[in-house]
Amino acid sequence: MAGVTITAFLLKMNRLTIKGFVFVLLLLMSVTMVAETQEKRFSVMGMGDSITEGGDEFNSYLYPLWQLFQRKGYEVDFIGPRERKTPAGVLRHCGFSGKPVEFIEARVDSIYRLYPADIVLLHAGHNHFADQQPVDGMIKAYQHIISTIHTINPEALVFIAQVTPSGKLPKYSYIPELNRRIAEMVTGGADHHLFLVDMATGHDWRTMTIHDRVHPNQKGAKRMAKRWFKAIKKGQKSMKERKK
Repeated sequence: MAGVTITAFLLKMNRLTIKGFVFVLLLLMSVTMVAETQEKRFSVMGMGDSITEGGDEFNSYLYPLWQLFQRKGYEVDFIGPRERKTPAGVLRHCGFSGKPVEFIEARVDSIYRLYPADIVLLHAGHNHFADQQPVDGMIKAYQHIISTIHTINPEALVFIAQVTPSGKLPKYSYIPELNRRIAEMVTGGADHHLFLVDMATGHDWRTMTIHDRVHPNQKGAKRMAKRWFKAIKKGQKSMKERKK
């Protein structure tokens, strides 16, 4: 009888030990998740043209990107000088409909000093004509925008997109060359706070834009948001690993 009693006692203690271990493990996981959520709070500024701003007849990536952040538990502030009304309320940004990247370049110093976002999403490649041969000037504008941001805030993460192709031709026939040059600019440099985002590959203007063959429909906007979100996660992870 004594042997049975001892065995039962040991089994009971073993069960209690396992429960205790599980409790401690769950507690640690909970604390870790809270710590991660606290670290995730940051500010984002979408920078570009009407594809960033959105319009009455077409979508912006801002709201679906906000939705992704919410679903994954991120705490994010969208900031910028302009406003976009969405089902989530007003999301601020730096998108200027109808304006080329040089327009942003001329104002980036004053804008970024007022809105020094932790993360800048730059998609600005439209609003030129192919016969203007605009690519060289656009690359210089990108470089100036990026250097200005990093002069003001060296820790800012800038994500620059190879822009979405358009079926509006020949006006936007320069975009393939522009995207190639953007990739060369990013990969050829040594700026660890600059990241390339490929918005071009897989973008089908036939199914992802509205009737004008330029601006994203709901499908196109959601796809852009997913690309931004994936790039941001990867960029943040890269920066954390560099700081170890």
